[in-house]
Amino acid sequence: MHVAALSLASGVQAGPFHAAQVQSSNVAAELVEKAATARYPCVHIYCEKVSNQLREKFRRFSGTARMVAEVRVSLSRLEQVEGVSQVVANAVTEVLDESRGDWGQGMFYSGAYEVTFGPVKAGGKNFIQITKVAFDVDVSAD
Repeated sequence: MHVAALSLASGVQAGPFHAAQVQSSNVAAELVEKAATARYPCVHIYCEKVSNQLREKFRRFSGTARMVAEVRVSLSRLEQVEGVSQVVANAVTEVLDESRGDWGQGMFYSGAYEVTFGPVKAGGKNFIQITKVAFDVDVSAD
């Protein structure tokens, strides 16, 4: 829903985006292309780092989990890759903006995130760009 609305608003044709294009895995783009039929654009969500900062007394774990939503866009035309990548990354950040607060089970998301646009390079359907949206989730567990 977010991708279609942002695509229309920006004038960039991002194409259809389905829930099956969101994966919970940390697999390199090159491996995904070799192992299975990659469908672009796609978003891979994974935990990059866990940090137990012992902020709360008597808790076994109280710290942060560094999460990453990795947006992968691949197209045959070089001049379209960056525009579509920005649209999908904006859709991810809109979802995060709407998800601020308590996630339950001792997890809390403050709303902060960092976006890193990688360079466009050869791969995928000719050209590929990987954009990382990183955010911290505060975790508290017994």
